[in-house]
Amino acid sequence: MNATAAPSAPSAAGPAHGEAGGFAARVRWAVADGWTITRRDVLHWLRRPGQLVAGLLFPVMMLLMFGFLFGGAMTVPGGGDYREFLMPGMFAMTMVFGVGETVTAVSHDMARGVTDRFRSMPMAPSAVVVGRCAADMLRSAITLAILLGCGLLAGWQWNGTGGEAAAAVGLLLLLRFSLVWLGIYVGLAVRGEGAVTAVHTLEFPLGFLSNAFAATATMPLWLGTVADWNPLSSTVTATRELFGNPGWGGETWIAQNALLMAVVWPLAIVAVFFPLCVRRYRDMAG
Repeated sequence: MNATAAPSAPSAAGPAHGEAGGFAARVRWAVADGWTITRRDVLHWLRRPGQLVAGLLFPVMMLLMFGFLFGGAMTVPGGGDYREFLMPGMFAMTMVFGVGETVTAVSHDMARGVTDRFRSMPMAPSAVVVGRCAADMLRSAITLAILLGCGLLAGWQWNGTGGEAAAAVGLLLLLRFSLVWLGIYVGLAVRGEGAVTAVHTLEFPLGFLSNAFAATATMPLWLGTVADWNPLSSTVTATRELFGNPGWGGETWIAQNALLMAVVWPLAIVAVFFPLCVRRYRDMAG
């Protein structure tokens, strides 16, 4: 890791600056430190292009497998092309699969002593976790753009307006944003490879116990209810509606209010895990 000079911690605001000036200095300090960590993580990708390419190819292979190998045997309640039904689910699943990447990166930094080195530097307490979040969001945006292109090449298309499609992409990235904080917290709280293995193992049941690949109406009532209340299902249903793809709607309250819940669920996750991440990192430094 290339050493990057960290900005000095701002001193307490003097009488001439007042509390507002002191707060502004702390914000600038936190932003500068967060950007330093983001650059460091992005440079690591550029030095390991094979790992980045492998991560980008995985969702593409999933798309080809479900869209072309299994798609012919699947039906969409109410009619419609299964590939159009599938694509919003694949987009959302890709956001879920990113949790494992976040946990892996945080756990490796902990194991190699990188996190301890950051804690010994005069950095803003939020810089390490905010920098990790920014880097992971950049990677997720690139992955989502590639997957959107692959979907268009495979025959998928959106049937709504450009603004609705942009809103759908925004909801997908909002889901990923919330799950980044979950991944950072797990990576900080649980030591060892066990955390990485557990998260990778749980990604699949979390993703499949939803409406990403099959409509919940085709499931047993109790299982369909659990799947409807999976936060992933709200994002999938909302993006299907915004993209104008088949399969959105439903009988339950949460399915009928998917657009609302696709915002509420991620915000609730962020409200819980962002302060937990900062507190956990601060406690480690104490």
